[in-house]
Amino acid sequence: MIRNVAIIAVVAILSLLGGMWYSTTKSVAECVGGRDIIVGGLDAIGGPFSLMDQHGNAVTDADVITKPTLLYFGYTFCPDICPADTARNAAAVEILQEQGYDAQPAMITIDPERDTPEVMADFVFNLHEDMIGMTGTPDQVKAASLAYKTYYAKELNGDPEFYLMDHSVQSYLVLPDQGTMAVFGRSPTPEQVAEVSSCFIDQAS
Repeated sequence: MIRNVAIIAVVAILSLLGGMWYSTTKSVAECVGGRDIIVGGLDAIGGPFSLMDQHGNAVTDADVITKPTLLYFGYTFCPDICPADTARNAAAVEILQEQGYDAQPAMITIDPERDTPEVMADFVFNLHEDMIGMTGTPDQVKAASLAYKTYYAKELNGDPEFYLMDHSVQSYLVLPDQGTMAVFGRSPTPEQVAEVSSCFIDQAS
């Protein structure tokens, strides 16, 4: 049942994002999307959040999004998708930094029950030195998820300790004072993510 709900939710999210493609404005015309990449018309995606970073500090979106950020929603116990996606985002940021862009990766957990600041610190430490990992209360995490139109749910029939989470898998390019500029699915490579991201960063500068 949960997986059916997950599929419906993801289809709804993709339909929303797909519809937003048609509202691409002239200002983003040069930043071309592509397969599994949505650009333009993303004003409804993103918003304020209040969470806790991997150091135990209370943070808001204004504290975190101080530079171009590749933001992901996932969880540390995820066996495959989250490690792969966050590693892709970290690699894209590495490419951007090598090209002279000041960018960072970030992740908001969807599993605050297990993902304490200490757990998040270990997770992000192994991915990128500039990566910000965030957790919070269930209500804080839910509010952040709703702002970015993500989906997640605990598997009801899973082990009470070693359960898995169903969740959406988009990554978001968020620029300070401008919001979400692009949404990446799972298939874009680090190079493709970096190329689209650098285009928006250039236009914002």
